Amino acid sequence: MANQFVVQLKNDPGAMATLAELLAARGVDLRAIGGGGIGDAGHVIMTTADDDATREILDAGDYVYVEGESIITEVDDKPGGMARLSRELADAGVNIYGHLFLGRWGDRAMFAFVVDKPDVARPILEHKG
Repeated sequence: MANQFVVQLKNDPGAMATLAELLAARGVDLRAIGGGGIGDAGHVIMTTADDDATREILDAGDYVYVEGESIITEVDDKPGGMARLSRELADAGVNIYGHLFLGRWGDRAMFAFVVDKPDVARPILEHKG
């Protein structure tokens, strides 16, 4: 999977539209996207078909962002599944920058995480699948 970009946006009408238009103008396809905002702060978490072009667009637009490896994991699709996984990461000193929901199959949900310490997180996340 491509890298994930966690991009800070102003929580204003058009902030997401502007970013999406910049990506589209360069022919960059969005592969997965999520985000939100509270108060003045917003964010988008995304993967695209072209990491290099995405990085260039974000840099040229003076966006504040974090780019990181997408680490795929499966989580028990029941109450407490994400709580247990995120607690295990926290106890290992790993900060979650963002995660994208990829789908649900039976009793499993699949996510792609981007974290500050991928080498520490990878064994935790990959043994869940």
